[in-house]
Amino acid sequence: MVHIWEHLKVRVSLFVFLLLLLLLVVVVCPGDARLHRTRSAADPSTEETVETYNKYYNYVDLTARLQSLAQKYPHVANLSSVGRSVRGRELWVVRITEDPNTDKPGKPKFKYVGNMHGDETVSRQVLVYLVEYLLTRYGEEARITELVNSTDIYIMPSMNPDGFEKSEEGNCGGEREGRNNANDVDLNRSFPDQYAETTVHASSIPEVMAVIRWIREKKFVLSGNLHGGTVVASYPFDDSASHQQQGHYSQSEDDSLFRHLALVYSQNNPKMKTGQPECLDSIDETFKDGITNGAQWYDVTGGMQDYNYLYGNCLEITMELSCCKYPLAAELHNEWDLNRESLLAYMEKVHIGVRGYVKEAVSGVALSNVNIVVAGIRHNLTTANYGDYYRLLLPGTYNITAVAPGYISMTVNSVQVIEGKATELNFTLAPVVSDAATTTSVLSTNDPNNSTANSSNSTQTLVLPSGETKMSPPLLPPVNQLIQPQEFRHHNYADMELFLRKYSSEFPSITYLHSIGHSVEERELYVMVISDNPTVHEHGEPEFKYVANMHGNEVVGRELMLNLIEYFCRNYGTDPEVTSLVSNTRIHIMPSMNPDGYEAATEGDMNGSAGRNNSNNFDLNRNFPDQFTIITDPRQPETIAVMNWLKSIPFVLSANLHGGSLVVNYPFDDDEDGISHDSPSPDDKVFQQLARTYSQENSLMHKGHPCQDEYANEYFQDGITNGAQWYIVPGGMQDWNYLNTNCFEVTIEQSCVKYPMAKELPKYWEQNRRALLQFIHQVHTGVKGTVSDIGDGTGIPDATISVEGTDHSITTAHTGDYWRLLIPGTYTISASAHGYTPVTTYATVSKDQVEVVDFRLTRLHSDSHGQPSNGPTPTQNPSDREFHSLIKELSLGQGLEHLVRSTAADSNFRYRRSKELSGFLRGLTLNFPNIIFLHSLGQSVEFRTIWALEISNKPREAEPSEPKIRFVAGIHGNAPVGTELLLEFAAFLCINYGKNPAITKLINETRIFIIPSVNPDGREQAIEKQCTSSQGLTNTNGKDLDTDFFGNASQRVVEAEPETRAMMNFIRNKGFSLSVALDGGSLVATYPYDKPVQTVENEGTLKYLASVYANNHPKMHLGDTGCSNNGQLGNIPDGVMRAAERQSHMGSMKDFSMDFGHCPEITVYTGCCLFPPAEQLATLWAENKKALLSMLVEVHKGVRGVVRDKSGKPIVGAIIVLNGGVRVFTAEGGYFHALLAPGNHNIEAVADGYQQQRQKVMVSSDEAASTIIIEFDMDNSIFGLPREFVVASAAASMTALVVTACIIWCVCAAKSNRQKDGFHRLRQHRDDYDDEIRLTSMGSKKSLLAHEFQDESESDEDTLYANKI
Repeated sequence: MVHIWEHLKVRVSLFVFLLLLLLLVVVVCPGDARLHRTRSAADPSTEETVETYNKYYNYVDLTARLQSLAQKYPHVANLSSVGRSVRGRELWVVRITEDPNTDKPGKPKFKYVGNMHGDETVSRQVLVYLVEYLLTRYGEEARITELVNSTDIYIMPSMNPDGFEKSEEGNCGGEREGRNNANDVDLNRSFPDQYAETTVHASSIPEVMAVIRWIREKKFVLSGNLHGGTVVASYPFDDSASHQQQGHYSQSEDDSLFRHLALVYSQNNPKMKTGQPECLDSIDETFKDGITNGAQWYDVTGGMQDYNYLYGNCLEITMELSCCKYPLAAELHNEWDLNRESLLAYMEKVHIGVRGYVKEAVSGVALSNVNIVVAGIRHNLTTANYGDYYRLLLPGTYNITAVAPGYISMTVNSVQVIEGKATELNFTLAPVVSDAATTTSVLSTNDPNNSTANSSNSTQTLVLPSGETKMSPPLLPPVNQLIQPQEFRHHNYADMELFLRKYSSEFPSITYLHSIGHSVEERELYVMVISDNPTVHEHGEPEFKYVANMHGNEVVGRELMLNLIEYFCRNYGTDPEVTSLVSNTRIHIMPSMNPDGYEAATEGDMNGSAGRNNSNNFDLNRNFPDQFTIITDPRQPETIAVMNWLKSIPFVLSANLHGGSLVVNYPFDDDEDGISHDSPSPDDKVFQQLARTYSQENSLMHKGHPCQDEYANEYFQDGITNGAQWYIVPGGMQDWNYLNTNCFEVTIEQSCVKYPMAKELPKYWEQNRRALLQFIHQVHTGVKGTVSDIGDGTGIPDATISVEGTDHSITTAHTGDYWRLLIPGTYTISASAHGYTPVTTYATVSKDQVEVVDFRLTRLHSDSHGQPSNGPTPTQNPSDREFHSLIKELSLGQGLEHLVRSTAADSNFRYRRSKELSGFLRGLTLNFPNIIFLHSLGQSVEFRTIWALEISNKPREAEPSEPKIRFVAGIHGNAPVGTELLLEFAAFLCINYGKNPAITKLINETRIFIIPSVNPDGREQAIEKQCTSSQGLTNTNGKDLDTDFFGNASQRVVEAEPETRAMMNFIRNKGFSLSVALDGGSLVATYPYDKPVQTVENEGTLKYLASVYANNHPKMHLGDTGCSNNGQLGNIPDGVMRAAERQSHMGSMKDFSMDFGHCPEITVYTGCCLFPPAEQLATLWAENKKALLSMLVEVHKGVRGVVRDKSGKPIVGAIIVLNGGVRVFTAEGGYFHALLAPGNHNIEAVADGYQQQRQKVMVSSDEAASTIIIEFDMDNSIFGLPREFVVASAAASMTALVVTACIIWCVCAAKSNRQKDGFHRLRQHRDDYDDEIRLTSMGSKKSLLAHEFQDESESDEDTLYANKI
């Protein structure tokens, strides 16, 4: 018995074990993790799988039904939720495809969404029936089997489950609740819209936010949104800019394609194709062929179908399935029969057009997010995660281009699209070979279904989804054994330098060692870059930096950075975390910002100050420009080098490593009142999260009691603090990072002892290792993406990314990529750029990964060339297009920097007096006669020639279509640096002409005039190495020439100086577009006016031109104009100011150029010293070379054009009015050119005898001005009225006058005859009345005349006249 009992126990135990094992298998079966958390408690297997078509499914029934189908057909169906409703109901999605639990390339993604309005219920049931139909007929019907195997199908029966639960069966008109979600928001009015700002808060529409994430993640190709209330297929756009309620056809770029897709659905629906829904509430409403443009039907702002098309890579139409929104369940079978074929036929259209893959030419890896551009259709889509794309197109012939930042675009012409299956077309893109080259994060994998396409070199490859890790080395050790740093010692400068060179040499594939500048004592400021492609910024990959040893005696950070370099190098390729960080991040490590201070510091220093400052004894962390305090200390070379470094790379996150405490300190470090208290930045919560990320990984820091022995009472909650709350630090580096770049920086105090003994260093590594790594991970949180032009797919640099509710924006990098750190939550994010329509959308940020949000912006009121589409369109020849491409290349990224580096030439700098200067200019003329012409403008008081050097490919021929630029120097003889810079600039251009393609093209397309010395007499008097002397400032007559330019004789007290007269004539007669004057005594660029004026017309453009020069100068743009030698101290934002604010005076050359030459002129002050030693000229040339070249590029921007009449005759002297203010005049040939700041501008053209013309133009910061044509009609107006009206009115007036005169003559003649007749009769009866006349009075006589002889025909006026006689 015992034996039997024991045997039974074993069998029971075995049964329980098997039961538990079975349960475990069910729980962990493959599928979406979100599915498992919400499976119904009921046993799905008990559900009936045969559809009855006679009842509606509430939420519980729907969940059970979908779970039952998914479990019965696991080989082709998967059930998951993309989010939850307001009331927490799951937004179920059934995925139907072969092997639904994996993601494979080669299958376009399709979706149906139903029940968006909760009371429109037919769609909800029809989609459930569609799921059942596809699953039950898979493997039995060839059509269904092929559709499921070749398509990735997603079906969401109910987007608004809360609304459905409130709706009532039989309610056809939707009068009761249920349409909106539980927050009473219409989901189909809540998506970001192209023509209206989003007004719905994201928190009130979780259903919309979930669908937006879903759309972005999946990159669907085709979609249908099912509604109810009538019977029609509606296609984009759903609204228009005018928001006209009805009747406005709002056409998309794919209008014909959308009409075709809508017809596919309607023509397969027996009722819809009639176009006569016969709905009771609108019995007369009809739709031709059963389709309609959405906006033409009625305007819908914030609709889902437009969002899919504009922002989701997906074409979607809206199908209205039934007149009754919630019909009785008895009608469901009929509705399914009406729509079944339409639903299938529409899905099959996902396979039309063109499809293929895009791969990288060198490595063969696939490229995601590549723009596929179809010529003539200004709407692009992008490749998906595996480099695959599906571009729906109607049959025809197309030219198709693949465009990606950092790659050479590839175009395939004459691609034939036929009826039926899509044409296959693959692209292979070669990377651009330059420092600005970018690549996409990819994993190389061969496509097992590789097939031949229309491109001769087409193959197909795979790519990991963006945000996932790039390919790790193929072989990983079975056990992860981290290699820890071995070198724990203090490294002096020489030792540190050898260490960095050693690791750079040993690991060249992931390291790049370079110097960003020098310390006061000429030590290199080394930076080690660690990444899988360390020498370039990769598109989409964030830039991170650590800076240590800013205070020379705070050394722990310095040694930790060397440890970190060793750790990364030794573990890359073996440790997954290190490999992931290095592969997906560009990490910059500066071990020592203050190497001079370090050499002066002493080991064992607890909290001293020896070595803290640099060699000039300035605290580098009090040396940056500050938002609240003017920093009067001169900017140090270390500070300047770091500021330039930060401006040149799009850093996202940074930490500044210090010592003396244990805490993470975040902005702001300063406040307006200078009192220590909390001074939060707009991103205070983000900074707190970043700070905690570090402190919580440090075993001591997070406790909050950092240095009890040194500072017993000091406490920091969680080991973090706001900087200003701790103590005020004006001029700190972390605040400057945040306010002047895209970079978020915190300051980390890593040790209580500033310079601990070397034996303590291993302890600090152990305390900080995890924190250092975890902090780098934070660069991959928040939101990232690309802002691109919707027309050509190119990235838009300097676009602004703003977050609603946060007063801090960031800008895109050179290829349009951006990264915006945010804490978890839902945000409204906008992208804007000059000349583009802003776009606003939602984004939900999670804790563990970055959210990808791409923006595609549409140009404002422009055609493909960036100019208005109204008016005649000029043709652009290939050479013009080539030159426009050059201007764009030089305006973006490192284009100008590459030009500077590629055109280095030997120079022998020295100061030249007048005679040698003349000889130099004549030498240029003799050596380069084809591009040089030397003009004599006049002579000085002492008869020295004032020369103007013209550089052009045709210097002796007039070319009015080319812009003219003027470079002027030496107006003050005691500031001759500008003279020498312009002489070197002239030689540089001449020497590189014909050798460097960019320089050659610039000279061929520009007329350059260089006036090296306006005041040669003053130059002869000036003395070298006199930084502040005024000797030589004036001409021989003692006149400051920059106060002698007066255009009106009434303003002039004495006759103009000869030098002034020469320049005034030159300025007036040459029609310049831009002038750049070089002077000295400061470091700033100024713009008009010098005279004190209240307002400056076109100030935005003038300031922009000055900023272009300053931004291309390594020091000027930093805003440090402090010149201790002359008392000019202070920080000027961006190194640009209005001239009058610097030194106001009348009669300046700049003001004369503006008022009488109609040419903007900026004055550049090249340095604090007026007449520095000749040894400094080479440095000054290096600083100004790029900026001078930038002016040659900038003069080709703005707006240019031709003014002519209808016959094509050019109109010379026409006035071009810019934005209602500034005027320029057309030159020979009717040409005009005006520089304008980036943005939209209004242009008016006025000429005598012609009608005024108006145009709008858009100016881009990185594109050459496209030519516009303004055609005048004859002015037929007189006194402002149409000529025909005036002539007709005059003729009518003359006729009226003649007629009036005739009438008056006739009346007068008639009166005269009547009077004669009356007096004649009076004489006849005189005898009879004589006695009576004598007896009567005068009154009686009047009465007699009035009554006896009154003609019966006389008027009252005649009677009155008679009574007066």
